Amino acid sequence: MSRIGQLPIQVPNGVQISQADGQLTVKGPKGTLSRRLLAEISIKVEDGKIICQRPSDARPHRAKHGLVRSLVNNMVVGVTEGYEKRLQIIGVGYRAELQGKNLVLSVGYSQPATVEPMEGISFEVGQETNTRIPFVIVRGIDKEVLGQQAAEIRAIRPPEPYKYVVSQGMHGKGIRYHGEVVRKKVGKTGAAGK
Repeated sequence: MSRIGQLPIQVPNGVQISQADGQLTVKGPKGTLSRRLLAEISIKVEDGKIICQRPSDARPHRAKHGLVRSLVNNMVVGVTEGYEKRLQIIGVGYRAELQGKNLVLSVGYSQPATVEPMEGISFEVGQETNTRIPFVIVRGIDKEVLGQQAAEIRAIRPPEPYKYVVSQGMHGKGIRYHGEVVRKKVGKTGAAGK
């Protein structure tokens, strides 16, 4: 049995769930999300809970059971609480600012990089008080779109593990997720075979 797939999803107050032609729509205080789900897994709403059921214990059905439940749960959490990802910008002179809705990053290239937000995404820019490291917060209700937007921002200048920023006391010059560990490769040990 899929442990994740069996768990019922609690529907908070103010959230409306509707199904039509294989399309699931979740409407809540932060917005509305729609997704076409797999036809094999049925979704029932009863007693303020969403229950995902599979037709059999065949391997493909078991594999999709937990996936569908996780996707539906992400939709419910997204329209009630929303999601956010925080990115740190490490480097001397590196900074981020907002121009309207667009994010403008100055990260060591000859021209600043401009990032237009995807639909339903908003940016917030700031600076950490104790370390003075600039950061960007990406917010949205769709977890998948939010992750894609954050990955595109990080790809503008991925962290370089061998660059040390003295003023900030950190390895990994570039853009990284908050809490991301930038690993260095192990160096050569010398003449070990002699």
